[in-house]
Amino acid sequence: MPVREGLFSGPLSDLDRVTLAGSRCSSCGETSLGSKTLCANCGKETVRDIALGTRGTLWTYTVVRHRPPGNYKGPEPFAPFGLGLVELPEGVRVMAPIHCDVDKLKIGLPLRFKPYLRKDDGREVVAFAFEMEETEAANV
Repeated sequence: MPVREGLFSGPLSDLDRVTLAGSRCSSCGETSLGSKTLCANCGKETVRDIALGTRGTLWTYTVVRHRPPGNYKGPEPFAPFGLGLVELPEGVRVMAPIHCDVDKLKIGLPLRFKPYLRKDDGREVVAFAFEMEETEAANV
């Protein structure tokens, strides 16, 4: 099951083929994250579902150094992690965890989309993060 309905495109049973879902308005050209029925920009119903790109650029980020309150679902024991705003080729910016050494984070870093399974109250849930491109990881 997806962490949120309408967030992914592709078969959830094959994570190598999963991408983020998007919507593009044929009236105004607005592209947004997730499957939508109305354009968030112009309000028209002229939107169609698209699959968003799997590569992006780190637009800005922060490092979360303290365990988030509440029902934290990350690795145990807690370790600092990057949380970034990733700009996709379609112009959509997505806030997501960044799976890499936090000391390697920098604005402009090339990243790739990484769906993964996690346990949530005993159920398998498809979630996502971004990770460094392999070529970039080798150069850092």
